[in-house]
Amino acid sequence: MYRPLTDEQLYKFAPSIFAEEKHGSRSNKYTYIPTIEVVNGLRKEGFQPFLAAQSRARDEIKRNFTKHMIRLRHANQLADKEACEIVLINSHDGTSSYQMMCGIFRFVCQNGMVLGDTVEDIRIPHRGDIIGGVIDAAYSIVDDFDTAQESMETMKSTQLALPEAEAFATAALTLKYDDIEKAPISPVQALSSRRLADKGEDLWTTFSRIQENVIKGGQRGRSVTGRRVSTRPVKSIDNNIKLNKALWVLATQMAALKN
Repeated sequence: MYRPLTDEQLYKFAPSIFAEEKHGSRSNKYTYIPTIEVVNGLRKEGFQPFLAAQSRARDEIKRNFTKHMIRLRHANQLADKEACEIVLINSHDGTSSYQMMCGIFRFVCQNGMVLGDTVEDIRIPHRGDIIGGVIDAAYSIVDDFDTAQESMETMKSTQLALPEAEAFATAALTLKYDDIEKAPISPVQALSSRRLADKGEDLWTTFSRIQENVIKGGQRGRSVTGRRVSTRPVKSIDNNIKLNKALWVLATQMAALKN
């Protein structure tokens, strides 16, 4: 995650970025520009793609048009413990306009977070000057990077007692499983660290551990029926963004309560 993705790598992870035409369900009012042209426009402005993914298509015919996500960083955001990112989402099958939002990437755990209500999302419809609109939106989000950094620094300076951390973990599990009784892992497991660098009692480190465990899965637990299971990663782009945003809001609310 330290080197930008090449076009070959982008195609490997999200071939719909290179769709050569819009899906047949789109009308003549739909302005079609391949997402790769938008990415190239952002590249010229110093934004490079570092992660790409696309949704699984139930209809194989829609595979080359389905929703995709690209996380980009500017040249001045490449060497630090964390990097602010632009999260770009699009599709060519009518399921998404161009969506731009602010994210933070944490290098030590390879976590890609998405900010909830700290920085406003921007949507660009498929009409008119799409590339220009996306570039303008990118710079609008960059202007809010300081706000994102301030929120992160507040979390780093906020210490949590164990009961507070467990309450945070309980709320996080409820966001994913709706009912804490249905969660295959306990709040203590959600708080567990996967590496030495993640041990800490501050809100930012606690939030990072919980976010990784909830989003990436892979923890051993038990189902409602008592069967041994391994928690599943959140692979859906929509669910990933929704859960990531909810976790961020939860963390900022915890920070507000403590400060």
